[in-house]
Amino acid sequence: MPLNIPILLTWLRVALIPLVVGVFYLPDDWLTPYAKGVASTAIFIVAAITDWFDGFLARRWNETSAFGAFLDPVADKLMVAGALLVLVEFDRVNAVVAFIIIGREIAISALREWMAQLGASKSVAVSSLGKIKTMAQMVAIPMLLFSDMLFGVIDTRVLGAWLLLIAAALTVWSMFYYLRKAWPLIKEKAG
Repeated sequence: MPLNIPILLTWLRVALIPLVVGVFYLPDDWLTPYAKGVASTAIFIVAAITDWFDGFLARRWNETSAFGAFLDPVADKLMVAGALLVLVEFDRVNAVVAFIIIGREIAISALREWMAQLGASKSVAVSSLGKIKTMAQMVAIPMLLFSDMLFGVIDTRVLGAWLLLIAAALTVWSMFYYLRKAWPLIKEKAG
């Protein structure tokens, strides 16, 4: 396993996941509900920034690796799933929406792994649609973790809920996009 700064940043993101979740379970006399929202939002944003930064550094310093290519999406999916589960528990996200997002991630990860084994991973490479979906999620989730008025003007609960619904719709759309791209090979291998 290579050990470099991009990989360390990815491991940092993995380590931050329990903090995003755990903050909500601290006693209220340690942190008020508002402070919990602020803390979990800040931790999530730091983790999201490391997601962009580790990839940037890996490409810039030519330190990309097969292990990094494996660990980076795993860290992303764990981060999103952990945050969504907390948001469901605290009634900030509908369980069906969370299931759609998490279920799609599992299905597409499995599809990508299978396509890679067949030597056709390029047919299910990340598309611009997937990137837009990820961006909507990465903006919606911290808003829902914060779940309060921002600058006294923006209701992050409402805006975050709408963005997450958009992300869920893009999730379904991108899943069908990837399945359609892979369908000829699936059909060939199945029959």
